[in-house]
Amino acid sequence: MSGRAARTLPPVPARPGARGPFAESWWGSAWVRALEDSALDQGRLSRGRTYARAGHVGAITIGPGRITASVWGSRPRPYRALIRLRVLSDQEWDSFLDSVAAQPAHIAALLDKDMPHALVEAAGTAGVQLLPGHGELDAGCSCPDNGRPCKHAAALCYQAARFLDADPFVLLLLRGRDEEELLDELARRNAASASREAGEARREEGPESLPGVLARDALATSLRPPLPEPLAPPAGPGEPPLLPEVPGGPDPLALTFLATDAVGRAHAALSDPGFLEDSTGRSDPMWHDAIRLAATHPQLTGRGTVSARFDRLARGTGHSAVELARAAAAWRQGDEGLTVLETSWDPPAGNFDRARGALAAADLPRMSIHRNHLTDPTRRHQLRYGTDRRWYPYRNEAGGSSTGGSVGGAEDWWPEGRSEADPVSALTYLMDG
Repeated sequence: MSGRAARTLPPVPARPGARGPFAESWWGSAWVRALEDSALDQGRLSRGRTYARAGHVGAITIGPGRITASVWGSRPRPYRALIRLRVLSDQEWDSFLDSVAAQPAHIAALLDKDMPHALVEAAGTAGVQLLPGHGELDAGCSCPDNGRPCKHAAALCYQAARFLDADPFVLLLLRGRDEEELLDELARRNAASASREAGEARREEGPESLPGVLARDALATSLRPPLPEPLAPPAGPGEPPLLPEVPGGPDPLALTFLATDAVGRAHAALSDPGFLEDSTGRSDPMWHDAIRLAATHPQLTGRGTVSARFDRLARGTGHSAVELARAAAAWRQGDEGLTVLETSWDPPAGNFDRARGALAAADLPRMSIHRNHLTDPTRRHQLRYGTDRRWYPYRNEAGGSSTGGSVGGAEDWWPEGRSEADPVSALTYLMDG
């Protein structure tokens, strides 16, 4: 591979009168040192620093082996300044990539825009010099000054140090490979290394010690032997590795979070056959997952208006859209929400009995009791007590009655809002709408 991509970096705004170094990182400082140690005229370097701080350097183009930019001097037309740096050979790149792939921490550091000393030292041990050494930076310019570097090339070199400081991949591009190419090659080497390790482990164990049926035995006759019993699930779900960051791609931390959640749910389902049972005790993972989707995807969920997609999701589980919408609302109330929706129970003496007194003391309506339900006289509002000792607010969509009892005997109770540990808070929220 030979990366030929180039990067164009915007001009750095002028900072007249500024002082201090052009680089804060140790590798950016090494770049500046390589320039200053090989310069013959310190005066040209001083004027180059002044030009860089005054914003005389235009957009910088960085590609394999070279940096170019327009630099304005005393004349109206800018000069074309150039810095050259030797590109690593294919053999040197192989050695460098092997040393990086051998240490996952090196990859993580590069993705964090860091170049640790250990990485540069590992490359040096492999015979690869990443940072420019004395006299390795070759400067050129279209101006008539024969100095090496002239003040225009020096300004370009100082300004480039700011970009190297912020992103070590700029230095690697100068040495011949762009960021995307490097990450692809590191991913390929990691996959090849994992495959080799797995193959070595299988060879050490021997084919007879592995579970399953050998291919030669399975194909020996037209009669197929029975499949072996499924392997037992592992002791724990494990954790997926942190995915590398890809320019323009999704957040690797978010992807790793989703992968970890999926692995945990899969392990729980394998380890506990009852993991996917819904709150009625039926093993109905399709219904359970439909509720989760309806509750977590706003574009699916509806109560008064139901989309065609929502209706298809409900019918696919053998339920109506209203049943799915009600169950999704209960799901959003908390861990116990579905159980509170679908089952009732007789709470023991204690918090449940004291709730009516607390509501009366807060000047709230006197509630009637039925099992774990407290209902106000108008039958518009209801609190349901869960086995988790929390109160789940419900609203009667049929409207209730100002004289007590239901309108025409019809009641349509819907979960409304989050559960609360305090019945007063739950009912106040409910009555305030």
